[in-house]
Order: sequence, then C-alpha cells, then structure tokens
Amino acid sequence: MPRRIEPGRDARRIAQEVLVRVETTEAFADELLTHRLAASPLGSADRGLTTRLVYGTLAWQGRLDHHLGTLLRSSLAGFEPPVRAALRLGLYQLMFLERVPAYAAVDSSVRLAERAGRGAAGLVNAVLRRAAAAGRSGLALPDPVGDALGRLAVEWSHPRWLVERWAEDFSAEELPDLLAADNLPGGTALRTNTLRTTRDALVAELEAAGAAARPSIWATEGVVVERNSAGLRELPAWRDGRFAFQSEASQLVTPLLGLHPGARMLDVCAAPGGKSGHAAARVGKAGLVVALDRRMVGVQRIRNETTRLGARLVALVGDACRAPIRGTFDAVLVDAPCSGLGTLRRHPELRWRRQPADVPRLAALQRDLLAGVATFVRPGGVLVYAVCTLAREENADVVTAFAASHPHFVVESVAAAPDPPPAATITPSGFLMTLPHRHGLDGFFAARLRARG
Repeated sequence: MPRRIEPGRDARRIAQEVLVRVETTEAFADELLTHRLAASPLGSADRGLTTRLVYGTLAWQGRLDHHLGTLLRSSLAGFEPPVRAALRLGLYQLMFLERVPAYAAVDSSVRLAERAGRGAAGLVNAVLRRAAAAGRSGLALPDPVGDALGRLAVEWSHPRWLVERWAEDFSAEELPDLLAADNLPGGTALRTNTLRTTRDALVAELEAAGAAARPSIWATEGVVVERNSAGLRELPAWRDGRFAFQSEASQLVTPLLGLHPGARMLDVCAAPGGKSGHAAARVGKAGLVVALDRRMVGVQRIRNETTRLGARLVALVGDACRAPIRGTFDAVLVDAPCSGLGTLRRHPELRWRRQPADVPRLAALQRDLLAGVATFVRPGGVLVYAVCTLAREENADVVTAFAASHPHFVVESVAAAPDPPPAATITPSGFLMTLPHRHGLDGFFAARLRARG
C-alpha cells in the first residue's frame, strides 16, 4: 500500500533532506529542490513551504547557529547533520514563520530527529521548547558597542569576513540594507523565448495556468512569477520552449553585445546556456553562436536547453584560454566563473561555502580568461565581461587591469549598446551594476569593451 502523504510533515522531511545534502556535499539547494519536488506528490502550498524552509534556513543559518549556541550545553558542530538540520528548521520556524504555531514547529523537528535516536529527539524537544519560551525578543544578539560589524554579521546572518569586505564599499547606512536584502526570497524570473512567443502572450498563458505573472520592469523580455511558480516545469509553455528560467539581472547582459540578425558571437564559460540561447534568438538563422564549456556535462546542458528552445548554436568542449576555434567574432561574451556573492538570495549556501581566499583566486582566473579570448574579437567588435558578484576585485578591477594590458581595447559605457540597460543600473564609470537592496535584483556586474578598428 502506498505511504499516506502527510503534507506538512513531508514538506519538512524533504527540507531536512535537502539541507543535509547541501551541508555534506557540494550540491546546490535550488537544483536539489527542483529534482526532489518534481518527484514528490506534494501540492503547490506544501511545495512552497518546503522551498521557504530550505532557503530561509540556509539564509539565516548564521543567526540560528548563534542562538542555538546559547541554548545548547554542547557544541552544535558535534551533532550529526540531520540533527543540526532539525534544530535549525525548528528555530527558523519559531523565529520567522509567524503562521506556524510554536507547538507545530517543535513537534515537527522532534519527529525529524527521531531517526537519529530517542536521545536526539529529546534534545531537540528541550532546546526548541526553551527557544519557544524565550521568544524571538528573548534570544540575544551580540552587543554592537565596540564591534558593530560583528553584530551585523550575526543579526543579518553573513560571515564576518564578507561583512568586513562590503563595509569597505558601502556606507554604514547602506550596509544593513544590503545584508537584509540578501535574506529576502529571490523570486522566479523567466525569459520569453521570442523564437516561439511574445512576452504578452507568455504572461497571458501563465496567468491562464494559475501563475501570478507580470512583465519585468528591468528586462524587456523578462517575466516575473510572483506566486504559484512551483509547477512551471509541468506546463506546456515549458515543454514547448516558450520560456527559459533566467534572472532579470542576467537578462540584461546579452543585449550589451549589440547583436543583430546574422552576427557571429562567441560565448565562453557558457553552461548552462541561458545567455547562449538568448544570443541565438537575437542573431537568428543567418547568424552563428559558438558556446564553449570546459566540461562535456556542461556542453550537454547547453545542447539540451537550446534544443528545447528551438535555438541554433554550436556547443563545444573547450578551455576559453585555449579555445579550439579559429577566426574572429563580432561579439564575445566572457560570463566568467566568480564567487557568486551577488546571488545570495538565490544561492544562500554560498555565503557559508566561500572563503576570503576565493576572491583573489577567481579574479586571477577572470583576468586569464579575458586575455585568452581577446584575439577572437574582430577589429571594431565588442567584448562583454560579466560576473554575478559584488566583489570589486572581480568586477571593475579585472576590467581595469585588462584594459591597461590590452591597449587595443577601449572601455565603452554600457549605455552605448543599441539596447542599453535601464539608466538606474548604469554606474558613473559606465558599467552595469545591479544590487539587491537598490534594484531588488541579483548583484550583477558587466562591462562593455570595443576592439579598436
């Protein structure tokens, strides 16, 4: 006999499983959730609960662990991952989900801990009951006097090194707003596949299917789904390739290339293929898009996605620094590997995985990538560099170093693109920069350079 579905309990069980996998492997929460929920019989409301539990617990993990450290008589690190996940899930619900009664938050986490033994279940019960009795206001934060950044790191659940880094680039008034915005849900954004539909038609189709959809105010082909997004991959619009999942900020990058029908474009570091597919729709059948990725699994993802979208391109395995191609292109895109620190709303686990040494290491790689593809830009052609991070060393500093060592390239304002981004996203230096707390978007950076002709 099939197991009877207990919606709330099953939603929390799935959340615990995902959190354990995220902590013990290099897997990302969004991919795990997509696959786990696709195989689950949960309804839309409970899928939404699972998603909120996972993202919320990961985003607030630093603060949750701080409070658990005061509630436990031993180190949280000493417990097995399933027990840590149960404690974090329970405390997250007590602190941040007002609609969940305290008894339900405690009881559900006790049940999650039962597999680890009665001792674990009893500990979870005792700790969370103490937390429920104290209430959110009774769980103390560090004193900001003498260590304001330490207080911010705990209060807004970011590693201290990251708060210290951003304190160099943002004012004391703006920094808390950025940290707070990182903990908000990222929302679901789609890019209209103009090869198969229009944005207005896609919005109408999604609305008819029960999704609350609206046009993006930032991206001309973008659609934002504000509610009922869990089942989008089950819709005919997905199966028939009328949309792709792509963040609003990411959609602002491809237009900077200035592509036209018949243009030749090279996309290095192209997986999973969102920008390549976007470019292919712009150059049309008369154009050429070559997408490179170092791994065959990445190339296969590009091919699968562009086949679904009906887009034409050539996807190849290759290192951008030693690309297996000849000739030059009208436009080259370097969507470089980066720290991803602009996407903490969408990938909250990154804040706990990244280390300070990652930023200079990735910046060196980014400089090598730009140098490696410079010869593929035809005279008069365009080179676009993009990263989804706020780290200055990975964005403006990389562009400045490249321009200094390659004088035949000149930095142009992104406003010079035929289809420029909104003025509010253009910096005084002419770069594209989106910020979670200013624009409600992922943190993205892009620069447009032109090869002297």
